[in-house]
Amino acid sequence: MTRLPGLTPASLSDDQRALYDAIAGGPRAGGPFPLTDAAGVLTGPFNAMLFAPSAGQALQRLGAAVRYETALGDRVRELAILAVAARWDCAFERYAHEPAARAAGVTDAQLAAGTVPDDLSDVEAAALRFVDALLEGDVDDVTYAETVPTIGNRVAVELTTLVGYYATLALQLRVFRVTVPVEQP
Repeated sequence: MTRLPGLTPASLSDDQRALYDAIAGGPRAGGPFPLTDAAGVLTGPFNAMLFAPSAGQALQRLGAAVRYETALGDRVRELAILAVAARWDCAFERYAHEPAARAAGVTDAQLAAGTVPDDLSDVEAAALRFVDALLEGDVDDVTYAETVPTIGNRVAVELTTLVGYYATLALQLRVFRVTVPVEQP
């Protein structure tokens, strides 16, 4: 059960409509989950954003930047997001990102076991170790000094931003009790 009232696209204000249209027309429009349920009620993580459109638009822009405008490789990016989803037990983010992880070469067996591919490059392996340290809240000067020469400053900053963004989103999804959508016929 959600704590948010059931909004429909027709009931949105102009500001809410602009944000809804940006979400529906954005990169996620072709995603694995619908924006509305079978009854036409808005569903998913963006429902919460519609109550504060200016904050929602800023969060959506940040999400698009950390997901689509990054120097991170697809596999590292999606494995990092799945690591955040696992850390915060967020089934919705796992559901939403597993198809992209598969497309990036992560097998179903690896996804089921929560393991990473065996053929990671040195940079990918170092990047994912950095993600683990971020999730543990344990990126000290030594860890940073050991990691940055391998992955570079830009990747370290982008990973920190990505993990922070998706951890925040995962917590919001839990607060608003966003469930994995039921496939529509």
